[in-house]
Amino acid sequence: MISSNEFRPGVTIELDGEVWRVTEFLHVKPGKGSAFVRTTLKSAMTGKTLDRTFRAGEMHPQATLEKSSMQHTYREGENYIFMDMQSFEESTLTAAQIGSRVKYIKEGLEVNIVRWGERIIEVELPNSIVLEVIETDPGLKGDTATGGSKAAKVETGATINVPLFVNVGDRIKIDTREDTYLGREN
Repeated sequence: MISSNEFRPGVTIELDGEVWRVTEFLHVKPGKGSAFVRTTLKSAMTGKTLDRTFRAGEMHPQATLEKSSMQHTYREGENYIFMDMQSFEESTLTAAQIGSRVKYIKEGLEVNIVRWGERIIEVELPNSIVLEVIETDPGLKGDTATGGSKAAKVETGATINVPLFVNVGDRIKIDTREDTYLGREN
């Protein structure tokens, strides 16, 4: 159990049968009446946000999450097969379980699988990943890094906005949290 007074960004609690992560909090002590904690919670399963107010000192069960490092080994139809890096056991995940980040999954990529009990609730990718551009409009003479952007399709199928000088075959670094171009890799 955790007190609402101990809420900080990143703390996970169980609420209404779901796991919620505290993203923002504010302890309020009005001049009249009892103190309370105003929070913004984000569902670890669905990603939706919720604004909720708790009485100061109110107790809630803390969600115990378990992380394990896994490597994507291959794809079988719509299923993605991951191997645990410690026990070498394989786990099968669907694209729905992985969520919107499925567009960056490639063979050999190491990810963190977050479990709540036996249920997989999140797949954490590295903050940045290097992928090869397989399709984009050709660059023109005089293109610069600040002169604009164009869409580029990478080897996993994701489409990213890149500077005009990026060509097919270039390896680019992508921020997986923001879906943005970070630079070219040599």
